[in-house]
Amino acid sequence: MKASKIAYKPVGLALGAVSGMVAGALFKRAWQVVGRDEDAPDATDEHRGWSEVLLAATLQGAIFAATKAAVDRAGATAVRRVTGSWPG
Repeated sequence: MKASKIAYKPVGLALGAVSGMVAGALFKRAWQVVGRDEDAPDATDEHRGWSEVLLAATLQGAIFAATKAAVDRAGATAVRRVTGSWPG
């Protein structure tokens, strides 16, 4: 196993936790702009319509995926700067 891959493991775990918190905050903020309520609907909320539930799920998924990709890419770039090789 390459040294850069080993060095990236703890970095990746920490960045994963951070990206989840950041994505959660971004989604909450985005939903306040897009949605009618402060809280996004749950799939089992009978008082919310299909379109609202699916819009919230789509927005949340997109934000989480983009945030995770950005944070992972930044972490890999940082590991390359430190070790001289790309982790992976």
